[in-house]
Amino acid sequence: MNRPLFRRSLASWIVLIGVSAFNTVQGQELNCRVQVIAPQIANVEGAIFESLEEAIQEFVNGRRWTNDEILFEERIECNMQITISEAPSATSFKGSIQVQSSRPVFNSDYNTPMLLVNDGDFEIVWDGSSNIQFSPDQYRDNLSSILAYYAFMVLGMDYDSMVLDGGTPYYLKAQTIVANAQNAGPSGWKASQGQQNRYWLVENMLSQTFRPVRNCLYYYHRMGLDQLYEDVERGRLTMADALIEMRQTHRIRPSSYNLQLFFLAKSDEILKVFGPAPDAEKTRLLPVLKQMDPGNISKYDSILG
Repeated sequence: MNRPLFRRSLASWIVLIGVSAFNTVQGQELNCRVQVIAPQIANVEGAIFESLEEAIQEFVNGRRWTNDEILFEERIECNMQITISEAPSATSFKGSIQVQSSRPVFNSDYNTPMLLVNDGDFEIVWDGSSNIQFSPDQYRDNLSSILAYYAFMVLGMDYDSMVLDGGTPYYLKAQTIVANAQNAGPSGWKASQGQQNRYWLVENMLSQTFRPVRNCLYYYHRMGLDQLYEDVERGRLTMADALIEMRQTHRIRPSSYNLQLFFLAKSDEILKVFGPAPDAEKTRLLPVLKQMDPGNISKYDSILG
């Protein structure tokens, strides 16, 4: 949805979020560009990866993921790049999936990045001829579960950026997928398999500890970026307040997966927005950014210091 928010009033969009399943949906919610590459695989016909790419694109873009009324031009922009690095057999594959999503900023031609994640636990079976089938109440296979999980995470973050807590229904759907996959063989679904996987990404989003992160998604985007066209100083101040609030989460869960992903997507944008800010604003924000995102300290110092 290049979001109803930008083609209708905010009030009407809020109403749409709560519309029941009886609504007539005019288009699917995601406009996902899919790429499957296998640069190191020589023992598998290239056609099988082409069929996988086509099937994923049809599955993600052709399915209804919400009950809301979504117009064709309002779909969420996203990308999935799958890199196959191993082929244990002619129909089993291992590799990674990178998922990116964005949404437009009000009254501009700029799209702000929302989700940027590289998931190295991508293990699937694909014979080149099957349709991808997904059941929300049961685990059918790893491919459909991973794709549906990230579809709901993309939706959740997008809706969170429009309405406070708007993404909760989609995080809950993603969490159900995780729960259904607990007895599955492939990795990435269990709490015990590391702190940076699909389990923790959605678990954190629904945790009270990460409430400041959810708040930031709304205030940073809807009350900050979307307001810059009207009042730069006020919008920038709201964005800074939202970023600073996330320090509460950092104090409890330093270097958490969700904070890392947030700054992976947002660090360059933050620098562009606050680079022209008055010195007082930079001085207030700089130590907080350096504390929460230590990997980019030199970059923050060079622009905001």
